[in-house]
Amino acid sequence: MTIEDDKYVVEVPRREIETGSVEPGETYRVALISDDSDSSTQSESQSQSKSSSAPSEPQPPVEEGEIRYVEVEDIGKQGDGIARVERGYVIIVPDAEIGERVKVEITEVKSNFAVGEIIEEDF
Repeated sequence: MTIEDDKYVVEVPRREIETGSVEPGETYRVALISDDSDSSTQSESQSQSKSSSAPSEPQPPVEEGEIRYVEVEDIGKQGDGIARVERGYVIIVPDAEIGERVKVEITEVKSNFAVGEIIEEDF
């Protein structure tokens, strides 16, 4: 976050612009939410992120073992289904077809995508 004249400017990851979540130059209201953790831990994490030269990336919106209901929107280069969840985060769904709505268990989580195994089709 930087200060310009009488306002604060917040940096937004490029993918938020590319996925259409926000538009450059527009004004948005931002909520700051405390995580209710130990204040010394919170202060340490804030000072670490400030000292880092690269902006910190948001955490993936899914966890390994999590169950999700998704709709396959596209097919990837290797023929796997592609679903998107919060912030445009991609879940790769092997053996799925476009338009299929499936219940998946997240089996692998990376910073920019996850893999979900189908556990129920056409929910």
